[in-house]
Amino acid sequence: MSKAAAKPKGKVVHISGKRKRAIARATIREGKGVVRINSMLLDHVQPELVRAKIMEPLILAGDEIMKNVNIHVNWRGGGIVSGAEAVRLVIAKGLVAFTGKKDLRQRFLEYDRHLLVADVRRNEPHKPGDSKPRANRQKSYR
Repeated sequence: MSKAAAKPKGKVVHISGKRKRAIARATIREGKGVVRINSMLLDHVQPELVRAKIMEPLILAGDEIMKNVNIHVNWRGGGIVSGAEAVRLVIAKGLVAFTGKKDLRQRFLEYDRHLLVADVRRNEPHKPGDSKPRANRQKSYR
């Protein structure tokens, strides 16, 4: 068997998640605590607000878990904030799946339910033969 066909060592978890039009896919495996978003280290992600949003599940998980896993995330589509929310969703779901700890799952749910549960809201589609989503202008006095 060649090196290219060899199976990776250790446990590997693949997970995906969505937020609006952004789709994120993550691979979590045993490692040394490296986190990459679209092949870029997490420390280099800009703007800083997006980096802070992505780091929420990593901070909640704690150092004992983070020092033992490598996380690689690819995300595409949507805006920068919806992409960040999709990334934090897959990181949190992946860490729970990788560790199998119920207390970690409970910690994520108590902090913010959207760390583990996707927000299924989507924008309203255009109506047939019209250029706007709603049939008529909404009035507030009715």
